[in-house]
Amino acid sequence: MWDGRRIGLSTSAQCRTLAQARKEIDWIASLPSAAGQDVLRSLNQAYQNWWNPEHPAARPTFKRRSSALSFSLPHDATDVRHVSRKWSEVWVPKMGWVRFRRHRPINGVVRGATFSYSPGGGWKVSFGVAAKPILAPPSNKGAVGVDFGVACSAYLSSEDAPRLMAPTLTKGEEQRLLGLERRKARQLAFAKRHNDGTYSNRLKKTNQEIAQLRARQARRRNDFTHKLTCDLAKNHGLVGIEDLSVKNMTASAKGTVEEPGTNVRAKAGLNREILNNAPFERSRQLTYKVRRHGAVLVKVPPRNTSRRCSNCAVIDAQNRPGCGRTFACVACGHQDHADHNAARNIELLARTRAHADPTQTAGPAGARSKGRAHDSTGRRKPSQGRKAVGGSVKPIRSEQSGPMGRVA
Repeated sequence: MWDGRRIGLSTSAQCRTLAQARKEIDWIASLPSAAGQDVLRSLNQAYQNWWNPEHPAARPTFKRRSSALSFSLPHDATDVRHVSRKWSEVWVPKMGWVRFRRHRPINGVVRGATFSYSPGGGWKVSFGVAAKPILAPPSNKGAVGVDFGVACSAYLSSEDAPRLMAPTLTKGEEQRLLGLERRKARQLAFAKRHNDGTYSNRLKKTNQEIAQLRARQARRRNDFTHKLTCDLAKNHGLVGIEDLSVKNMTASAKGTVEEPGTNVRAKAGLNREILNNAPFERSRQLTYKVRRHGAVLVKVPPRNTSRRCSNCAVIDAQNRPGCGRTFACVACGHQDHADHNAARNIELLARTRAHADPTQTAGPAGARSKGRAHDSTGRRKPSQGRKAVGGSVKPIRSEQSGPMGRVA
């Protein structure tokens, strides 16, 4: 309508249209009105972000069929009550009270709830809670530099051995996943050839089994990432990491038709290993966890951190013979593990940057005084004093009774 008539649709106008549609279309009337209104508000916000030249959001697009199922409810359409020490119930319109396992206490006033479904984990609910921001006093613990890699998941400058992430899939699970993917390819070819692309029940079951294995792999990866980032934030006053551009690091090497790439399969395997170690997710988690423990996060340029000698500061490509795990300085003869040498360089750069410009750090002395940094872009935004808590939904029963008092 904007392109043709230069008329924009506001959220209030769309909500009125939704109310009229609920009277005429049965399947829309069967859905909670609050959930539909929240979708319209999210759509309007997505377009506002796209039109804002200072926001990095791209043009809003439709969700894929494979996207995770989720819906949100505002604070006036949901309620929470405690049943026992570990179980609580949430009020869902048209369903009643639904029991869920509470993983952490709800310390604050519930301002909304988001229900999401993942094939490997079932339904989960997360609450937006209005609570006071956590202001931890500055930590006086030591500094550390961390080098995230592929062969060594994380190497700390203060340790003599790397921290390795256990395989996210066992050998049997890898073989099982490979067999399922081959079966899916055969079933897809059959569906396109004989069923006009319609998915059969067996193909849907194969997709479900693949999703369960992928979800298990993601949970194991996320478990290691949370434990690593929590340990770094709790036990160090300053944490230095490389400011990596994961998108550029994992770019495909296939090239174009005129200029095809080389070693495409090898680069694809390296990209999978880089993404499996989740360097961006580690950086994102450290950004908010250091604030909770009074630490400071400093991101340093990754240029030459693996080729600079941490003993004499000489930069030479010959310091990495054979590009292996050994670092041997050609100037002073210093030898060390390549990742440990890089971690020491990162720590030195982080100390220098933290003392030179404290406002460029993420922590009590830096970014928190200017507002929170966006988890995906790093742009400073005002702190809203909100946090999310959640749990796994277990639909044991459904009571058609009205909501009770709100739990704080």
